[in-house]
Amino acid sequence: MKILNISRWYPYPADNGSKIRILNLIKQLASAHEVELISFVSESDDHLGEMQRYCSSVKVVPYKPFQPGRLKALLAFFSSKPRSVVDTYSLEMERLVKEAQTQHHYDVVIAYQIDVAPYCLLLPTTPKIIEEIELTTMYEQYAKETQFLRKIRRGLMWWKRSRYTADVLSQFNGCTVVSTAEQKLIRQVSSGSQPIAIIPNGVDVAHYAADFGLPEADSLIYSGALSFYANFDAMQFFIGEILPLIQAERPQVKLSITGKRDKTLADRLPVNTAVTFTGYLEDIRPTVARSWICVVPLRLGGGTRLKILEALATGTTVVSTTKGAEGLDLIPDHDLLIADSSPDFAAAVVRLLKDATLRERLSRHGRQTVKAKYDWQIIGQQFNRFVEQVATS
Repeated sequence: MKILNISRWYPYPADNGSKIRILNLIKQLASAHEVELISFVSESDDHLGEMQRYCSSVKVVPYKPFQPGRLKALLAFFSSKPRSVVDTYSLEMERLVKEAQTQHHYDVVIAYQIDVAPYCLLLPTTPKIIEEIELTTMYEQYAKETQFLRKIRRGLMWWKRSRYTADVLSQFNGCTVVSTAEQKLIRQVSSGSQPIAIIPNGVDVAHYAADFGLPEADSLIYSGALSFYANFDAMQFFIGEILPLIQAERPQVKLSITGKRDKTLADRLPVNTAVTFTGYLEDIRPTVARSWICVVPLRLGGGTRLKILEALATGTTVVSTTKGAEGLDLIPDHDLLIADSSPDFAAAVVRLLKDATLRERLSRHGRQTVKAKYDWQIIGQQFNRFVEQVATS
């Protein structure tokens, strides 16, 4: 088959969850089909040639981020579409897609995230798939808001986004999500009968299996950019309520937070001298592998957490909230530890810090589970089958 991929994120460098997912799914498609890529690119990039290893054609368009104060964004208050969709629409992307549509016949076109769905609609007769719809974060922000005026604002945002999602889905032949919970929410907002396939996140197990040296005693890690609100909330919760309880038992404990650091947000976190911000790391594997525990105290958001899969693939043990491990087929006390309250989470971390035998057992089981269920090759085969099904139905 000939497949056109239209992406919100240029997959290289694969330095966030979206890029990692898109890169690996395209690699798996390219193993069986001819693929082309038209993608937004967020900034000047020295890696544009990398995708030519997998794609017969690669074209990019500069991405202009959503600016709430821009005229298009202000006028979008009166639109049924989300303001971000209206404000970021690109005529250059539209031109490239129309040009591709006149030059080639495609068996299927895939929108990587709903942001680029409007461009897929420029191919009216081609079967269409939206890859990874994610609504849970916005819904939870609305559902959990208690302040009246913010509740109204978030309610309007949720109404617009859910209505827009339902409308777009009615014009597509299928979509994918990363978890059962996300699938259920999409079913609630959409009355269509299009197939919704669960394609979980994965990890390149072989890539993470290298020897990165001995782990550092009493070291904790959290990988995730604080600019993403769910990550900020998780670290505010952990540093403010959990870390002091851990330090009462293990005063030598250290926490590293990786990812691009938003100084404004970082300055809003509680101050603790045990915390280090590493900033952006080109290769996160050594830092994860040399940590005793990956902490995932998430309270918001949807999807499945690449940070958990990456940690388990390196052999690093994980303590997560129920929300953090949501959507992953992992067994508590076999593959990882699960705790939700501040005292329980702290107790689970301290238990692991004190018990080397438990760390070794969880490390071994977690790595085995990830290899059996979450290697990108396995997940890529699932994705390939779904794409082929939509293209031929």
